[in-house]
Order: sequence, then structure tokens, then C-alpha cells
Amino acid sequence: MKYNLLGKTGVYVSEICFGTMTFGGKGFWEAIGKLGQKDLDSQLKKAIDSGVNFIDTANVYHEGVTETLTGQAIKNLGISRQDLVIATKVFGRMGKGVNEVGLSRKHIMDSVDASLKRLGMDTIDLYQIHGLDQITPLEETLSALNDLVRSGKVRYIGFCNLPAWKVMKALSISDAKGYSRFVSAQMYYTIAGRDIEREIVPLAQEEGLSILPWSPLAGGFLTGKFTRDGQGPKDARRSGFDFPPLNRDRAFDCVDKMKEIADSKNVSISQIALAYLLHKPGVTSVIIGAKSDEQLTDNLNSVQIHFSDEEMKVLDEVSQLPAEYPGWMVTYQNRNRTPDSIQG
Repeated sequence: MKYNLLGKTGVYVSEICFGTMTFGGKGFWEAIGKLGQKDLDSQLKKAIDSGVNFIDTANVYHEGVTETLTGQAIKNLGISRQDLVIATKVFGRMGKGVNEVGLSRKHIMDSVDASLKRLGMDTIDLYQIHGLDQITPLEETLSALNDLVRSGKVRYIGFCNLPAWKVMKALSISDAKGYSRFVSAQMYYTIAGRDIEREIVPLAQEEGLSILPWSPLAGGFLTGKFTRDGQGPKDARRSGFDFPPLNRDRAFDCVDKMKEIADSKNVSISQIALAYLLHKPGVTSVIIGAKSDEQLTDNLNSVQIHFSDEEMKVLDEVSQLPAEYPGWMVTYQNRNRTPDSIQG
């Protein structure tokens, strides 16, 4: 297991992050997973024994149950809190009240205390806003997050699922006011869904943000268990919860090429999909989730896979995003500005 710095901090996190969304079995989230405490204890031990020190959860997962199970698992296993980097999130609805959702100061302050109680902890290492709140002023959200860092309840802050322009605006506000800055970007990123490479990846590299891909197997689609004629395991997550959306034709093309490489290395297609992200610039830690110890072991083994330049070229080409404006214009206008073109 390798360890990478979390953004512009001095904290190292494992290149694999243990995701917890499959644990709980309550409400809407039951379609994703309904594993219990015993399962979580078993998987977490296996992950920790493999070198994982980074755990990601969210207050909204299974209506708070996941945070409770996660905190209890750490206690059950006797893992030192100092050996772990714990991440959770705020935004989603946590009750029927009109203010029990969003990124207002009120909801953030109420939510962090509730998360700390469920986790059984005094502080959260990485507190992430889970999405874009189009109602609450950005300044209010950032001010509240800054106060949490200053209070010691939170050590670092990050974001999930934001458009690039909103991230840059947030960073500008934080810089101008001396607030704690975002250190990470948890975004949907797979070989079959490389959309963040248009704006988020360049922004993250420019601003020193860690990219933390979620759903790196596209909700199980990139395991190779689905076929072009619509066949697939009925107990698979995708069969009951068809999310995130993806271009299936391109995804199947990716699976075909990944299978060729997987067969040549005698590994699973899932491992190839995860390893691909581990080879991409800016990616700090890939968040994995599993429904069994066997799946977890398979995912963890992805860190052992290395690609040749030719293999990466094959994977990059089959998954290449269609050109969009102004991207293609930037490329065109800078075609004579590369070192190779100047030397030529």
C-alpha cells in the first residue's frame, strides 16, 4: 500500500480508501447494500491489515446508521484513532424539518455534532460538503466550515460533486477571508466516466487538491459481469439501482479492452478499472466499496497492478471523451506552443 499527501496538508492517506456505503440497510440506501456490524468489522479489519488508513462515510448513508456502525467497528477492532483518517459528509436531508438539509450554518453545526456522536469521536479529519446547495450563500457555508476547523471539531474540509466554477469561487473566498481551504475533491471518476478531466482535474492540479474518486467501478458496471444484450447478475447493485448514469456503448468498449489486459495479467477486470485510476494524474486515493470479503480482497489487490505505457495508451484511447468547446479550441490554438513543436 502506498500513501499520498492529502492535498496541501502534511497528512498521508492510503491510495485505497475504505468506503462504507454498503453498510446499514435502511431506507433508500438498502438498494446499495444492507451489510451489518459483523460484516463491517470483518471488512474493516481486512482493509486495515492491508495498509488502509483512510475511511470514508457520510451522515446521510442509511439515515445515520452507517456512521454509527463505522464508529463501533473501530472500537470493536481496538484500532487507535490516531492511526486513521476519518472522512464524513454533510448536505443531505437528515430529518423532516425544513432546515434539516443543505449547507446553511444551522444545518452544518447541527450535523457535525450529530456525526461526532454517532461516530463516537471528538473530531473529524476530513469534513466534506456532499453537494451543491443552490439556496445557501457560499460565504455562509465556508464561514461555518472555517469555524468548525477553528473549534477543533474538524481538521480539514473538502467537497463532493461541485462544478469547477463553484470550486474556484469557494477557493477565492477562502483565500480573501483567510478561511480554511478545501483540500480535496471527491468526485465521480471512472474509466467509463472521465468527465472531471475537462475542468476539475486541471483545477485540482493547479490548486493542490486531492482527487478522491467515488464509484470507481461505476456502480458495479465495470466488473465485467454485464453484457451488451442486457444480461447481468440479479443481485448486483446495478440491477436494482442503475446509477451513476453512463454511456453504455463506451463503457462496454472499455470493458472489452480491460478484459484483454486483465486476462494477460491473470487478474480481474475490476482490478484493471481501479488500477487505471491509480495511474491517473491528481488521484490521491480511490474509494472502494464491497459486499463481501472476497470483493474487498479483489479490490485491494488493484494496488499491485502496473501498466506499461502502451497499456495506458490503449485504455486512454478507448475511454477518450468526445471533444467539447472550448476544449478543442484551446488544443487547436496551442498546437504550436508545445516543446516538441518549438524544437521541430
